[in-house]
Amino acid sequence: MTDSSMITVEVAYALPEKQALLTLSVPAGTTALEAVEQSGILISFPQIDVNSDKMGVFSQVLGTKGLDEPASYRLRERDRIEIYRPLIADPKEVRRRRAEEAKAKK
Repeated sequence: MTDSSMITVEVAYALPEKQALLTLSVPAGTTALEAVEQSGILISFPQIDVNSDKMGVFSQVLGTKGLDEPASYRLRERDRIEIYRPLIADPKEVRRRRAEEAKAKK
């Protein structure tokens, strides 16, 4: 018998060489930020900065498109919180550079 005030959620983070997908039970009403902190993922990945790294739920970035910020987004049963790494390079800049290189080769 399970306590109906607890929900099951996942916390995911990935580096090119190492990934983590943690499943945990949290009280109903827990925020995305609280679940990340409770998951223990910050011990395995100390480079995560919960104050600046973007987070999402099933690829929907929190704090955009009408979704609450991680500190106020209330999780639902089976939500997967994803922590996104900062981009190494601006995708627009990379495409522009490739286009210039292709043009120079012609």
